[in-house]
Amino acid sequence: MINKQSSSTIFLSEAQKRYLVRGLDQPGGKLPIFNEDGSKISEKTIKSCIEKGYAKPWFKNPVKPDWLICKLTERGRDILKI
Repeated sequence: MINKQSSSTIFLSEAQKRYLVRGLDQPGGKLPIFNEDGSKISEKTIKSCIEKGYAKPWFKNPVKPDWLICKLTERGRDILKI
């Protein structure tokens, strides 16, 4: 876990870290829908990153409207630097 000391402690799970770090090298910070082995990233992981402000929805996929296509936020970039 990553721990940031401030007025409140922030924890980043390994699943969140694996998800977010993949946006660092992508144009616009685009985050993946699938992990390295081809399985879909947990919607729970994606939604938790959105709720914490590490990621934000980017656009709706007209072909797969249930997919959450997101991008990394500045807060997400900052938490990965710790």
